[in-house]
Order: sequence, then C-alpha cells, then structure tokens
Amino acid sequence: MKFTFFGTGTSQGVPVIGCGCEVCTSPDAKDKRLRVSGLLETDTVNLVFDCGPDFRQQMLRSGCTKVDALLLTHEHNDHVIGLDDVRPLNFLHKKDMVVYALPRVAAEVKQRFAYVFAENKYPGAPMVRLEILNPYIPFRIENLEVTPINVMHGNLPILGYRIADFAYLTDVKTIPAAEFSKLKNLDILVLSALHHTEHHSHLTVEQAVKIARRINARRTYFIHFSHRAGLHRDIEKMLPADMFAAYDGLTIEF
Repeated sequence: MKFTFFGTGTSQGVPVIGCGCEVCTSPDAKDKRLRVSGLLETDTVNLVFDCGPDFRQQMLRSGCTKVDALLLTHEHNDHVIGLDDVRPLNFLHKKDMVVYALPRVAAEVKQRFAYVFAENKYPGAPMVRLEILNPYIPFRIENLEVTPINVMHGNLPILGYRIADFAYLTDVKTIPAAEFSKLKNLDILVLSALHHTEHHSHLTVEQAVKIARRINARRTYFIHFSHRAGLHRDIEKMLPADMFAAYDGLTIEF
C-alpha cells in the first residue's frame, strides 16, 4: 500500500488569509498546508479520504487520475465541499463516484449539492452514488475490508477508517474506549493534532501523542495542523522517534 498526504492543514489552511505569523510567512514548503485529505493506493484500488475545497489542486498535484471511492469522515465544509470536482473523473471513467458516508453526512451532502441529486439534473452535473454506512459494521470496497472507527469531534460523532494495518483518524477530540480494540497492531496511524492549546473539538499535539502511545502503531503521522502548531521543523523536534509531522505531498509505503 501507498498513502499520499493530500493536505495536512486545518479548516483555514496554512497560510491563513491575512496572517503574518512566522508559520504563515515561512518559505518552507512543508509549512504550506492545504485542507486535510489523503489518497490510499493499492495494486487495484484508489481511495480518497474526504473531499475538501482543495480536492482539485490536490489531485492535479499528485498526478492521480483514478479514484474508486471517497470515504467521508464528516460533513464539515473542509471535508466535503470539493465534491463538485469529481466531474472530470466521471467523464474520464464514465461512471458514478461512489461516496461512503454516515446517514447524517449523506443527508447534508444531498442538501448542499441538491443539483447533483435532482430528479432532472442539468447535463454535466457530477454523478455521485451515496453508500450509507452503519458505523459499527465493516464493509468491502472491491478486495479491501474497511472498518469504521467511531470517534468524537467535540460533541459530533464522526468516522475514522481502518484498512488492513492502516488507520486514518482526523478531527479527533476523544476516542470511545470500545474503539481502541479496533486499532490494535497498526503499521501506520494517521491522527489529527491541531496545535498546543486546549480546544473544544480537537486534540492538541500533546494529547495526540498520548493517544498515539496508547494505540502503539509502528509509525504515527500527525495531520490537521493549524498555523498555531508552529513550524514543521519545530513540531518534528518535539515528537518521539516513531512519530512524525506529516506534510502535504508526503508519500509513505508500507
């Protein structure tokens, strides 16, 4: 398997519009963070986690031309608002884009993209097939088994996903005790870590390190950094040897 970090930033991205802090003005490419997303590739299947406002740019930058399915974690704009940009993939492969989501998230998607699901669609509208998930039942995408991981984004229940020995968890504040059993024996853990100050709906970097220690994956990569997290090089210095600050465009194989 191969995973490419499409975006590793929070909802505003980094740099933030109008901000002159040292992170937002950093010349280091690793401090330029698009909204959070990622591409998991196997020999047969390409899966993208979330579809935010930078989806088009991320796809073009990666060179990826095939996505078999989108796995949505939740309905916030920085995770779904790029859905219209699946159209070129519809045209290229002449098939619907399959989108997996919780019932609540699917309902939000239908509302925000009403023209996509209209009975009489205009020519050229995106072609999307929603697959509604039961958050407690694993499902299959071709030859891959996908296990939903239930986590809390503040008071909002959202999903992470485990595929083989890889798990993707973003926008996490807490993980229910019962879900840790689904995260045993991971090779790769991708986990969100906002910045260093207590937040009502996100883990701080320090809190994320503690949860990563409990999960005990072979390697952990942190994502969803705000500009307040600091420079990439400084975040890396504070992390344990088996934990890393991911950055846009980083590709890992496992």
